[in-house]
Amino acid sequence: MRRLREPIQRLREDPRVAFILARLGVYARLTRVDRPIGTYLLLWPTLWALWLAAEGVPEPRVLVVFVLGAILMRAAGCAINDFADRRIDGHVARTVDRPLATGAIRPAEALIVAAVLALAAFGLVLTLNPLTVYLAFAGVALAAIYPFSKRFTHLPQIFLGAAFAWAVPMAFAAATGGVPPLAWLVFIVVLVWTVAYDTMYAMADREDDLRIGVRSTAILFGRHDRAMVGLFQCLVAIGLVLVGLQFGLGAWYFVGVAASALLFGYQQFLIHERAPALCFRAFLNNAWVGLVVFLGLVIDHVVA
Repeated sequence: MRRLREPIQRLREDPRVAFILARLGVYARLTRVDRPIGTYLLLWPTLWALWLAAEGVPEPRVLVVFVLGAILMRAAGCAINDFADRRIDGHVARTVDRPLATGAIRPAEALIVAAVLALAAFGLVLTLNPLTVYLAFAGVALAAIYPFSKRFTHLPQIFLGAAFAWAVPMAFAAATGGVPPLAWLVFIVVLVWTVAYDTMYAMADREDDLRIGVRSTAILFGRHDRAMVGLFQCLVAIGLVLVGLQFGLGAWYFVGVAASALLFGYQQFLIHERAPALCFRAFLNNAWVGLVVFLGLVIDHVVA
């Protein structure tokens, strides 16, 4: 073991290797490798759609493509987002230490990283059927538009919701060769859910956003923000029930939906005083919402 450690240590001390490792560390921070919440929020509804479309466990090849694609596209989205916000993040307490804001990385590098990751994801999609490939172009466009939407509208959360929910028709296309009308019901549920949790995310940054002129639904809703988030959460719960009824799902799925509703209630408790740290915690809690619905789906198909 000692013989192995010594050459590794010498390798790390090599200036060229040290430089490469340092750059990789910066790129990891740029793509939020250390903060996987965005990956979870993109991945769970993707898995919902795959299980619904396949009426159980999807084809392994399709599953691998979508899991890896979600990881890659979320990372690419972070790089594009930081490029778009490079003159903003330095003025927001929560984002002041991001690589582009501190100058640790150049804007061109962020674009290159985003392009490489998006191309890798697109390469995976090329292994699927033509309809899924065509839909992927729209998905990339939505992912590219979202970071800039906060400049011209108070509804960037809708653009993010559309970008995240676009995995739903893609999943149905990959699994079935088409996009049935019920797929769009799932799409709408995911879009509304995204608006709900990203509004809580925006509530955490509202004071900074108001000061620097960034727009969001949290600013648009003003003192009605908690009520609007609650309305969206109710719509998501109702939508999930409708999905279960339309797809003929059983009791375990509805147990998962009930658990998600309880989590929504907990999030309302967290955001009651609008404390930024608690609003951010409520946002993070949505990873559990996606998980319990997915577990309900899986268990329901196993015991059916």
